[in-house]
Amino acid sequence: MWLINTHNGIKGKIPRIQIENYPAIKAHLDQYWEKISTRADKGDTPYNLRNCAYMEDFSKPKIVWGNLNLTPNYALVENNSFINAPSSMIVPASKYLLAILNSKIADFYIKLLGVTRNGGYFEYKPMFIEQLPIPQLKIENKELAQIERLIDNNNYTEIEYIVYNLYGLTQDEINYINSL
Repeated sequence: MWLINTHNGIKGKIPRIQIENYPAIKAHLDQYWEKISTRADKGDTPYNLRNCAYMEDFSKPKIVWGNLNLTPNYALVENNSFINAPSSMIVPASKYLLAILNSKIADFYIKLLGVTRNGGYFEYKPMFIEQLPIPQLKIENKELAQIERLIDNNNYTEIEYIVYNLYGLTQDEINYINSL
């Protein structure tokens, strides 16, 4: 229900967590003083986590996904949400990118790059996801507004055909992807 983030702060933006302000947490961590005082990745104090270059990204909307899935399962997560490992995230999030990532054609391409695990699960590693070519649209593009509206209405069937069009697939290619 709660995440205790004894972060090291962000210089000039967010101050370091002062463990003294949280006596119950300090008392709990003090039980492990031998371990926390000698760890190499501590922050300014043994109670603080080391600096995190992407700490601010957790306060932004993001696209997240689980490490192992049977099908693409990307989701949009609102501001100020933390995710657990081994989940990955893309910041900044966009509904357009979410639609592309959840499409059958994107999944087909990404699965060409990796290996399927036991039970048919695929490991959706960032190193595979980042290789996906994303059709670039101008902000005023009609498909962009249409995709955003369809996502809001959970109409993924229609989105699929828009994405096929964005990649310039022929009907035979669409039939092949849909047959998988």
